[in-house]
Amino acid sequence: MTTGQGETDAEPAADAVRPDMVWDAWGVPAGHTPLPEQIRGLLGQVFGASGEPATRRDEGDVPLRTPVLSADRRAGLVRLVGADHVSTEHAARLRHAGGKSTLDLLRRREARPQDAPDAVIYPAGHAQVAAVLAYCSEQGIAVVPFGGGTSVVGGLDPVRGQFDTVIALDLRRLDAMLDCDPISGTATFGAGVTGPRAEQLLAEHGLSLGHFPQSFEFASIGGFAATRSSGQASAGYGRFDDMVQRLRVATPTGTVELGRAPATAAGPDLRELFLGSEGALGVLTEVTVRVHPIPADTAHMAWSFPDFATGAAALRSVVQTGAAPTVLRLSDEAETGLNLARAGDIGGAPITGCLAVTTFEGSAAHIAARSAEAAELLRAAGGTELGPGPAREWEHGRFAAPYLRDALLDAGVLCETLETATTWSRLSELKTQVTTALTDALTAQGTPALVMCHISHTYPTGASLYFTVVAKLLDDPITQWRTAKQAAGDAIAAAGATITHHHAVGADHRAWLPDEIGELGIRVLRAVKREIDPAGILNPGTLLP
Repeated sequence: MTTGQGETDAEPAADAVRPDMVWDAWGVPAGHTPLPEQIRGLLGQVFGASGEPATRRDEGDVPLRTPVLSADRRAGLVRLVGADHVSTEHAARLRHAGGKSTLDLLRRREARPQDAPDAVIYPAGHAQVAAVLAYCSEQGIAVVPFGGGTSVVGGLDPVRGQFDTVIALDLRRLDAMLDCDPISGTATFGAGVTGPRAEQLLAEHGLSLGHFPQSFEFASIGGFAATRSSGQASAGYGRFDDMVQRLRVATPTGTVELGRAPATAAGPDLRELFLGSEGALGVLTEVTVRVHPIPADTAHMAWSFPDFATGAAALRSVVQTGAAPTVLRLSDEAETGLNLARAGDIGGAPITGCLAVTTFEGSAAHIAARSAEAAELLRAAGGTELGPGPAREWEHGRFAAPYLRDALLDAGVLCETLETATTWSRLSELKTQVTTALTDALTAQGTPALVMCHISHTYPTGASLYFTVVAKLLDDPITQWRTAKQAAGDAIAAAGATITHHHAVGADHRAWLPDEIGELGIRVLRAVKREIDPAGILNPGTLLP
C-alpha cells in the first residue's frame, strides 16, 4: 500500500514542530546540567582549570551585524513565501548564524557583533524553494540552506563572498512523509523532517529508518543526505548515502530528479553529485530512502580487549566474516578509562583495557545465530565478555556527548572532535600519527592535552577513527584549536586517509579537499557548479576551495 505522493505546502502537525536548539550551545535547556563536583576537581588537577561554569549571556544582549536586506528584496521574497515566512528578527538571525562546532560556540561568546544572515526564509515546499533560488540568483543574494543546524565543520556559516546580502533558507516546513511503500521498503520525506520525526512517521507503518548519528535528535533528512551522514547503526544498516534511493533537488537553474530504480546502468550515478554537496550545488527538497520493519528484538553485549590493536583486529575478523552486528564500536584505553565510551559522561565503575560495544537487531532466531557467530569470533580474537550492561549504558547516553562538550567549555576546558577513515592495514599507524599531531600541537601552546579515540564505523576493507580532544582553554581558544586541527588535518592527509568520514567538508576541511580528490576533481566540481549555480549564490565558502 502506498500513501499519496506529491508535493505538500501544508504546515507540519503540531506534534511535528521541532524545538530550536539554544543559540550558544548544543541541544535544548533540559539537556544541560552542571558538572559534578568531583569532575570539576579533576579538571583542576589535570588541566589547571577552575571548573566553575561561565556566565552565559542573554541572547538579546548579543550584537548582530546590521541586516542589509533592502525593502525591495524583502518584498520580492515575501511574494514567494508569504510575509509570515520572511524573518529579520534578532532571535531568528542569531539561531541561523552558523552550526554547533566548538569554533562556532567560541565565536558566539565573543563581544564583537556576530555575523548573521540578513534574513531567514521558511519555504513550504519544493516549488517555493526553487522560486527562492531563482530569485536570489537573479538578485545576487547568497543562500545558506539550513536543516537542523547541527554542522560541526563550518557548513552553515553565513559567508557573503562577493554578495552584499545573505539569507538562511530554513527547510523546517518541508516536514512531511510524502510517500510510504512498505512493499518496496521505501519512504519519501521532505528534507526538513528530523530524525525523531522520521521514526515517528515510519512507526505508524511498522517501519524504521535506523539512522542514528549523534545529531539524530535535531538533524534533518536533507542534512543527512547533504553531508553523507553515517549513523551509529551503520554496521547493520549502512551509511545514509547507502539508504538513499531517490533525490529531488532545487537549483537556481532548474529541478533535478534522480533515482528511478534500485539500480541502473544509465551512465554515472548523478545522485553522487548531490549526496555530500552540502548545499553548494543545490537544495535537497525530497529524499526517498530505504526503510525496514521495526526490529522485533534487540540484544546487547559488551566486550573488553587488552589493547586497541587486539580489539581492532577482532572487529576486522567479525566484519570480514560477514557476522557484523547492527552496532559495532571500539574505544581505546583513554576513552574507556574515562567512561566516555559508555554514557557520554565521566565517572562510573572503570573498565580496564578497551571497551567494545555490540548490539544485534532482528528476530529472536536471527539475533541468536548472528550474536553466537560474532561472539565466537570476538572471543577467539582475545575478547572477554562483560555482559549487556556497558552496551546498554552506551545506548542510553549516546546522544549526550555534545552536552558534556558544552559543560566542559563553560568550565574553561576545550573539548572537540574530529574523524577520519582508512584501511585496516593503516589504521594503527593513522591513529598514532593523528594522536601525536594533536598532542604536540596543543602542548606546544602550553597546555596538557588528552586525546581519545574510538572506531565508530566499520567496513570489510577498513574503519573510521573518531577522536575526542580535551585541553585547557587558552586566552585565544580559536587560534588554539585551529592550530591543533591544522596539524591533525595535515597528518591525516600525509597518511593517505580521508579528511572526513561523516562530518562533511564545510569550511573547516576545504583546504584538504584538493589533496583528496585532486585538482582535476576540483575543476570538475567547479564546472558543475557553474552550470547549475552560475551566480555562485549557493552556500559560499563551503565545500569548494
